[in-house]
Amino acid sequence: MSGAAPALPAVSPLGLGTAPLGGLYSAVSDEQAAGVLAAAWDAGIRFFDTAPMYGNGSAERRLGAFLRGKPRASYVLATKVGRLLRRPARDEGEDAFYKGTPPERPVFDFTYDGVLRSFEESLARLGLDRVDILHIHDPDAHGAEAMAGAYRALDRLRAQGVIRGVGAGMNQSAMLARLAREGRFDCFLLAGRYTLLDQEGLAELLPLCIEKGIRIYAGGVYNSGILADPSPGAKFNYVDAPPELIERARRLDAVCRTYGVPLKAAAIQFPRAHPAVASVLTGARNIAELSENVAMFTYPVPAALWQALRTEGLVDPAAPLPA
Repeated sequence: MSGAAPALPAVSPLGLGTAPLGGLYSAVSDEQAAGVLAAAWDAGIRFFDTAPMYGNGSAERRLGAFLRGKPRASYVLATKVGRLLRRPARDEGEDAFYKGTPPERPVFDFTYDGVLRSFEESLARLGLDRVDILHIHDPDAHGAEAMAGAYRALDRLRAQGVIRGVGAGMNQSAMLARLAREGRFDCFLLAGRYTLLDQEGLAELLPLCIEKGIRIYAGGVYNSGILADPSPGAKFNYVDAPPELIERARRLDAVCRTYGVPLKAAAIQFPRAHPAVASVLTGARNIAELSENVAMFTYPVPAALWQALRTEGLVDPAAPLPA
């Protein structure tokens, strides 16, 4: 079912992703999370992205507790569907990625009814009566089910005016391009595939989004950490980066150093130059990380640096460069 829907809301150029506040890689306390959220708000961030999977519900609960004290019209909130949180029949031990979490674990469910259930459970965890954007979360091996079930449910919620935007969030661009052709999507969260290191999304997805008016929220701009610190043991796509990528990241870093610019500044600013990108989403587990991200987003970067990266073959010739 399709129909007229509220306009997709404008978002702040820098947004906050909440996976770290759910305890990604290391535990985060409620107090620590509240401090990060307050610092983000004070810095002018008004776009917040979360998901049931982030900390097995912890991120949604912490974000909701903070946002309930803010005027509802003053921020944009996105969460995701495709995972239901359920307590396993037996103790499965520590979560592989999220630490200090509740006992529930995410269970894939991209069915129509499962997605509506996921949405209601997210609202309960958030303690809010609505969200602005719902993303289908990582349907990599569930593309057909996601369109037959999840998309129909979200399309209905949009047509009813319950949500303002239907999206999908993934760490790949090919399926997002397929979804863009098969459905009427308002936005995509593209994680790690349009960055200073990896411009996979540039060839097909981003031009398609321009054509169809789909907004891109660029996540994973540090590519899991390799663009924050390209040293041995750095992460890429949540696992140890291969040597060739570490070497490429070091070459990027060397050019940035020549111009006296931190690699992080170039990494966080690069995606925003593309006309399809409406916001850059970064995460932070403490106030220091949040403050650094805000500073890097506004750090002065000379045009000559961007041209040097292109000359060195480190940026796709078709990629728009920041002004």
